[in-house]
Parts: sequence; structure tokens; C-alpha cells
Amino acid sequence: MLERVWERIKEHEGQVFKQIRGGEFTYVIKGNTLKLSRTNRSVSKSIFNEALKYVPLENTVPLQNLQAPSYLFAILMDNRIRKSDW
Repeated sequence: MLERVWERIKEHEGQVFKQIRGGEFTYVIKGNTLKLSRTNRSVSKSIFNEALKYVPLENTVPLQNLQAPSYLFAILMDNRIRKSDW
């Protein structure tokens, strides 16, 4: 599933995503790393693999042990990324 989801994430690079509290951000992909626009943080493809174990998500709580949980939530729960998979 990771490869399918990662391809969707790459397809939507540069588009606006919205965090659970309304903050908007974009991202760029460099190799296997996603660089966030609103913070100095980067999220690796392997972190998305970990986060996928918890989908579907109601909030960011299950992701608190991972990097950038609110951004992971915003990306993975967006209809462009999740489609009908979860």
C-alpha cells in the first residue's frame, strides 16, 4: 500500500493541504523525503509507512510518536490521498 499512497502524495506535490486546526501548507518531494512549507521539518517515506498502520484516523493521537503528526494526518486523511482505501 505504501507505494500506491506515496505515488498519490507525489502527484499532489505543491497543492494546498489543510491541518485539523485549519493551518494550510504545501510540500515538495526530494527523493524519499517530503519537505513541509510551514515548518523546517521533513518527513521520510518510512514515517508514512508507520502512519499507514493507523488509518483511518479520527485525530492525530495515534500519530503522536511520529514526526509531524498533524501534517501526517492532513495528508493521509485528505480525499486526494486516501481515495476509497480507508
